[in-house]
Amino acid sequence: MRHPKQTQSKTLVIDVGGTNIKILGPGPNDVTKIPSGSQMTARKMIREVLSVIRAQKPSAISIGFPGPVAHGMPVAEPHNLGRGWVGVDFAKAFGCPVKVINDAALQALGSYEGGRMLFLGLGTGLGSALIVDGMVEPMELAHLPYKKGRTYEDFVGAGGLKRLGKKKWRRHVFKVAKQLQEALQADYVVLGGGNTRLLDKLPPGFQRGDNSKSYLGGYRLWQAPASRGTGYRPPTDRSVPSRED
Repeated sequence: MRHPKQTQSKTLVIDVGGTNIKILGPGPNDVTKIPSGSQMTARKMIREVLSVIRAQKPSAISIGFPGPVAHGMPVAEPHNLGRGWVGVDFAKAFGCPVKVINDAALQALGSYEGGRMLFLGLGTGLGSALIVDGMVEPMELAHLPYKKGRTYEDFVGAGGLKRLGKKKWRRHVFKVAKQLQEALQADYVVLGGGNTRLLDKLPPGFQRGDNSKSYLGGYRLWQAPASRGTGYRPPTDRSVPSRED
């Protein structure tokens, strides 16, 4: 069911991460962080978020979830959080319409500028999404085999950074990103997530993402009906709420 177009003051975005859960909104620069980690279950997240947002009474919520999502619901437990995320009725828990999307796809949606875009999120793990002509397709590339019996995430996630050091980690980030760009025939690559701050000059065809784009992605999520992916066309004006406005 489509929901009426949301206003900046009524829609909130919850970006669920392995280190923090970020509540974005109601204003473009309003960010509340709740520490997460391996003990953060779905029930605990709901309780703690409700304690923050009760007075705001949002008309809609967008949730970026760090794992696979199908038909607007998590379909597997996250690797870096507690249990109990599959089967939760978030709309009932929060008392308003809720859309759930993979967290990388959420930031990708906020970063999209047209064409064929590959998004890679460099955080605790490795998030990934592909947008083709406005259609978002979340992907689960993190745990595919990459090198020496290890996965992509083992090399370019936070564990790889700690094991390899910054210099080797950067080299693998660019190598992986280039391989995936060629395989998926992406026009450009956006590298997002907290660890992008550790990257130096980017290769041609690469763009540096911004975690604040999750905020914009959360609003864009309500601008199109759900389909196989999430459809969205970038606006031709500046009417969409943005942290850059």
